[in-house]
Amino acid sequence: MRRPVRTVLHTGFARGRITLLRRAVAEQAGCLGLSGRRLEDFVLAVNEVTTNAVLHGGGRGSLRLWSDAGRLWCQVADAGPGIPAGWLDAERPPPGMETSGRGLWLMRTLCEEVTIVTGPGGTTITFAAARD
Repeated sequence: MRRPVRTVLHTGFARGRITLLRRAVAEQAGCLGLSGRRLEDFVLAVNEVTTNAVLHGGGRGSLRLWSDAGRLWCQVADAGPGIPAGWLDAERPPPGMETSGRGLWLMRTLCEEVTIVTGPGGTTITFAAARD
Protein backbone atom coordinates (compact mmCIF):
# COMPACT_ATOMS: atom_id res chain seq x y z
CA MET A 1 0.00 0.00 0.00
CA ARG A 2 1.34 3.40 -0.98
CA ARG A 3 1.86 5.79 1.91
CA PRO A 4 0.29 9.24 1.72
CA VAL A 5 2.37 12.12 0.40
CA ARG A 6 3.32 14.65 3.07
CA THR A 7 3.54 18.31 2.12
CA VAL A 8 6.51 19.88 3.91
CA LEU A 9 5.95 23.47 2.84
CA HIS A 10 2.81 25.19 1.57
CA THR A 11 2.83 28.96 1.52
CA GLY A 12 1.83 32.02 -0.40
CA PHE A 13 4.36 34.53 -1.66
CA ALA A 14 4.48 37.99 -3.21
CA ARG A 15 6.94 40.60 -4.37
CA GLY A 16 9.60 41.21 -1.74
CA ARG A 17 9.22 37.72 -0.20
CA ILE A 18 11.11 35.60 -2.74
CA THR A 19 14.37 35.60 -0.75
CA LEU A 20 12.64 34.29 2.37
CA LEU A 21 10.81 31.69 0.30
CA ARG A 22 14.05 30.57 -1.35
CA ARG A 23 15.67 30.12 2.07
CA ALA A 24 12.71 28.07 3.34
CA VAL A 25 12.80 25.85 0.25
CA ALA A 26 16.57 25.34 0.60
CA GLU A 27 16.18 24.36 4.24
CA GLN A 28 13.37 21.88 3.58
CA ALA A 29 15.05 20.45 0.47
CA GLY A 30 18.25 19.89 2.44
CA CYS A 31 16.33 18.10 5.18
CA LEU A 32 14.70 15.88 2.55
CA GLY A 33 17.96 14.70 1.01
CA LEU A 34 19.03 17.20 -1.62
CA SER A 35 22.57 18.43 -1.30
CA GLY A 36 25.37 20.01 -3.29
CA ARG A 37 24.68 20.84 -6.91
CA ARG A 38 21.21 19.22 -6.92
CA LEU A 39 20.13 21.44 -4.03
CA GLU A 40 21.54 24.56 -5.70
CA ASP A 41 19.87 23.72 -9.01
CA PHE A 42 16.50 23.01 -7.40
CA VAL A 43 16.54 26.26 -5.41
CA LEU A 44 17.53 28.18 -8.55
CA ALA A 45 14.60 26.62 -10.44
CA VAL A 46 12.22 27.55 -7.61
CA ASN A 47 13.59 31.10 -7.68
CA GLU A 48 13.03 31.41 -11.44
CA VAL A 49 9.47 30.08 -11.34
CA THR A 50 8.40 32.14 -8.32
CA THR A 51 9.99 35.27 -9.76
CA ASN A 52 8.06 34.70 -13.00
CA ALA A 53 4.84 34.34 -11.00
CA VAL A 54 5.47 37.68 -9.30
CA LEU A 55 6.57 39.53 -12.44
CA HIS A 56 4.14 38.03 -14.97
CA GLY A 57 1.48 36.16 -13.01
CA GLY A 58 -0.32 38.77 -11.01
CA GLY A 59 2.27 39.67 -8.37
CA ARG A 60 1.73 36.70 -6.08
CA GLY A 61 1.38 32.96 -5.98
CA SER A 62 1.48 29.84 -3.88
CA LEU A 63 4.15 27.20 -3.48
CA ARG A 64 3.84 23.61 -2.32
CA LEU A 65 6.82 21.34 -1.65
CA TRP A 66 6.65 17.59 -1.02
CA SER A 67 8.66 14.40 -1.30
CA ASP A 68 7.44 11.32 -3.14
CA ALA A 69 8.92 8.35 -4.99
CA GLY A 70 12.56 9.36 -4.48
CA ARG A 71 11.99 12.89 -5.72
CA LEU A 72 11.45 16.30 -4.23
CA TRP A 73 8.50 18.02 -5.90
CA CYS A 74 7.57 21.68 -6.16
CA GLN A 75 4.37 23.22 -7.45
CA VAL A 76 4.03 26.95 -8.04
CA ALA A 77 0.67 28.46 -8.96
CA ASP A 78 -0.43 31.98 -9.80
CA ALA A 79 -3.63 33.67 -10.97
CA GLY A 80 -2.10 35.67 -13.81
CA PRO A 81 -3.09 35.85 -17.48
CA GLY A 82 -1.23 32.67 -18.49
CA ILE A 83 1.99 32.09 -20.38
CA PRO A 84 1.99 33.16 -24.04
CA ALA A 85 2.25 30.16 -26.40
CA GLY A 86 5.64 31.20 -27.80
CA TRP A 87 7.22 30.90 -24.36
CA LEU A 88 5.96 27.39 -23.66
CA ASP A 89 7.89 25.74 -26.46
CA ALA A 90 11.26 27.35 -25.75
CA GLU A 91 13.84 24.57 -25.94
CA ARG A 92 16.79 26.97 -25.98
CA PRO A 93 17.67 30.12 -24.06
CA PRO A 94 16.91 33.46 -25.67
CA PRO A 95 19.53 34.52 -28.22
CA GLY A 96 22.34 36.95 -27.62
CA MET A 97 22.56 39.13 -24.60
CA GLU A 98 18.86 39.12 -23.65
CA THR A 99 18.53 39.65 -19.90
CA SER A 100 15.13 38.03 -19.52
CA GLY A 101 13.22 35.05 -20.85
CA ARG A 102 15.45 32.35 -19.41
CA GLY A 103 13.36 31.23 -16.42
CA LEU A 104 11.27 28.46 -17.99
CA TRP A 105 14.19 27.20 -20.06
CA LEU A 106 16.44 27.12 -17.00
CA MET A 107 13.83 25.32 -14.87
CA ARG A 108 13.39 22.69 -17.59
CA THR A 109 17.16 22.26 -17.84
CA LEU A 110 17.66 21.85 -14.08
CA CYS A 111 14.65 19.72 -13.14
CA GLU A 112 12.79 16.55 -14.04
CA GLU A 113 9.18 15.80 -14.90
CA VAL A 114 8.13 19.36 -15.62
CA THR A 115 4.42 19.99 -16.12
CA ILE A 116 2.99 23.38 -17.08
CA VAL A 117 -0.74 24.06 -17.06
CA THR A 118 -1.57 27.58 -18.15
CA GLY A 119 -4.50 29.64 -19.32
CA PRO A 120 -6.30 32.92 -18.74
CA GLY A 121 -7.06 31.93 -15.14
CA GLY A 122 -3.44 31.37 -14.15
CA THR A 123 -0.48 29.04 -14.40
CA THR A 124 0.57 26.01 -12.37
CA ILE A 125 4.08 24.62 -12.83
CA THR A 126 5.11 21.35 -11.20
CA PHE A 127 8.65 19.99 -11.30
CA ALA A 128 10.89 17.56 -9.45
CA ALA A 129 14.50 16.80 -8.55
CA ALA A 130 15.87 13.38 -7.73
CA ARG A 131 17.00 13.11 -4.12
CA ASP A 132 20.62 12.17 -3.42
